[in-house]
Amino acid sequence: MKKFELTACSTADMPREFFESNNIPFACFHFLMDGVEYPDDLGKTMPIDEFYDRVAAGAQPTTSQVNEQDYMDMWRPLLERGMDVLHITLSSGISGTINSARVAREEIQAEFPERKLIVIDSLGASSGYGLLVTKAMELRDAGEDVESAAKYIEDNKLRVHHWFFSTDLSSFYRGGRISRSSAWFGTVLKICPLLNMNELGELIPREKIRTKNKVIEAIVDKMAEHAEGGTDYSGKCYISNSACLEDARAVVRLVEARFRKLDGHVMINNIGTVIGSHTGPGTVALFFWGDSRADNR
Repeated sequence: MKKFELTACSTADMPREFFESNNIPFACFHFLMDGVEYPDDLGKTMPIDEFYDRVAAGAQPTTSQVNEQDYMDMWRPLLERGMDVLHITLSSGISGTINSARVAREEIQAEFPERKLIVIDSLGASSGYGLLVTKAMELRDAGEDVESAAKYIEDNKLRVHHWFFSTDLSSFYRGGRISRSSAWFGTVLKICPLLNMNELGELIPREKIRTKNKVIEAIVDKMAEHAEGGTDYSGKCYISNSACLEDARAVVRLVEARFRKLDGHVMINNIGTVIGSHTGPGTVALFFWGDSRADNR
């Protein structure tokens, strides 16, 4: 029997079925596109393909985080049932949603002083955040109490690696992260930026690699360098993509050829509408357990 409830946010970019089948309530971020606000509800209100088609056609979505009331509405029924709650948020390095979660926690904790409600900053994003949620779910299902599960997640969250590459620089330009000239030269020269998430949960450019094939090889090389056990890695591996499924599959083929002891096949997910509002189409992200990101500054 589980001893606590686990909650998360939509930006963990796991399939809706994952949350529903594993009884993990999630709070939705929101995005604004062409003057209309939509929930980031994992493709239910706006299919993911439609979202990326509209971005490719020139739409420039903006995003908003989960507010305090949304968090309290999610947690109250769980606390009323007498359950403790562990909530894991999107990285504070790219979003302020943890501040809303902490304010909501203080307010609702006063109503249920006998219950434990713990909020953890994942320092992760997309399905890397989802990989951490998966581990918390496994601890919950193994019968751990909320405090021991929270300690494990807090102590080990920096071992979740996040590596990203992009083959389409248009959203980077539209979002003001690179100049028009950089976007033009990058496109002409077929430059694909390779990025990762640092120990502060911030997305950091690491290398500029020419051609898609080379960046696909490079991202798998990073996994070999950092994964727990190297190519003997036996944990789970997730991939997210933004409207570039064939690129994601190319990474999967290389990963499964080099890492023969994986815990199951590599899971391919979509980069959701909130993270995708910033990356645009053409991004592939690779997530796995490895050495501490704090040691790889």
